[in-house]
Amino acid sequence: MRTTGLNFRHLYFFRMVAAEGSVTRAADKLGLAIQTVSTQIAALEQSIGKSLLTQQGRRLVPTEAGRVALTYAEQIFQLGDRMQEALEEVDTGKIRLAVGISDSMPKLIAAHYLQAALPPEQPVRLVCTEGEFDVLLAELALHKLDVVLTDRPVRASASLRVFSHLLGESEMQLFGVRALARKVGKDFPASLHGAPLLLPTRNTALRGRIDAWLLEQDVRPDVVGEFEDSAMLNTFGRSGMGLFFAPAALADDMLEQFGAIPAAPPAPELREQFYAISGERRISHPVVEAMLNTSLR
Repeated sequence: MRTTGLNFRHLYFFRMVAAEGSVTRAADKLGLAIQTVSTQIAALEQSIGKSLLTQQGRRLVPTEAGRVALTYAEQIFQLGDRMQEALEEVDTGKIRLAVGISDSMPKLIAAHYLQAALPPEQPVRLVCTEGEFDVLLAELALHKLDVVLTDRPVRASASLRVFSHLLGESEMQLFGVRALARKVGKDFPASLHGAPLLLPTRNTALRGRIDAWLLEQDVRPDVVGEFEDSAMLNTFGRSGMGLFFAPAALADDMLEQFGAIPAAPPAPELREQFYAISGERRISHPVVEAMLNTSLR
């Protein structure tokens, strides 16, 4: 039997009991009587016609229906928190943009797209989170993030309603400190054979392209380091540990921030793509919309 409404107070108590695993602990945390919390949970179960909690040992755990309800409850209250933050910022005129940046996404590229999309006429509170691709997608699905910037697309599914937008792409170029770069500059790419090389880990989109390119060039460099985080890879490149690939569009930044110069011309057949992953929203975020129209120069 469908209900015409949902009591969010009941839902909040259910969420607390599920988190604590006990009506007693939840009641203590809420500062309420145990009977009050039990009554609220019973009212919620009666209103939706399903049992939401079951005893498992000494803990109360969600039933299958409870797990489904808890997933939606988390989204509801997280959106409520976001709404509260947004309302508090109304008077300041700020808009909030929560961005997830995957480990493998070049941070300078992410900064380019973000800075180019920020509206000059309106202040923005930018909240950036770096992390693993799958973790960021989960936070996007829960509306903790407005957009995820990454180097790979993702297919939407019935359980994950997200959309991939190609922001742009760049030819890759080999960089290194001057001594290393000049050493391999002649007779490239044959000079890469045995040269120290820093690479992204195999779970990144770019690594497969680099491996295929090296195989095609018939060269076998000495892989001295593998990094999931592109910023850390660049940092070790700055130390002179090895050569590394980076977007050719960042040549000036490579020199300024990492003291690295191009060791060879850009490789047209070796390209990295950049994506913005957005969730399904009825109201689009203005900065995200602007980002989708930003080109890499």
